Amino acid sequence: MLARILYVDDEDDIREIAQMSLELDPEFEVRSSASGIEALADAADWRPDLILLDVMMPDMDGPETLRRLADSPLTASIPVAFITARTQTHEVERYLAMGAVGVIAKPFDPLALAGEVRKLLSSGGKQA
Repeated sequence: MLARILYVDDEDDIREIAQMSLELDPEFEVRSSASGIEALADAADWRPDLILLDVMMPDMDGPETLRRLADSPLTASIPVAFITARTQTHEVERYLAMGAVGVIAKPFDPLALAGEVRKLLSSGGKQA
């Protein structure tokens, strides 16, 4: 069964690299969103198994997007992992306290990204 992954990032090139690297895994179906606002609509419509969410985005940042996803009955149960360059211990702890299931460091290794996502999906738990 395919796992649906929604990748959210305001930078086109990073979004494209992430989508291509995730699609190397034949068990992933991947879509991407360019903003938090777009992600809210895409997540409610498509119901992904995991959302990979950039922290720093204009208009609506990752933490605000996560809060709004959690507030909606349609998307509250979808696990969210942050993808960010801000990975100091206190920052990771803050993201996990917000409800994120994990944190993937940017810049990510395109060849390792699918494996990191697979771990998040299989553990269903906290991962940093």
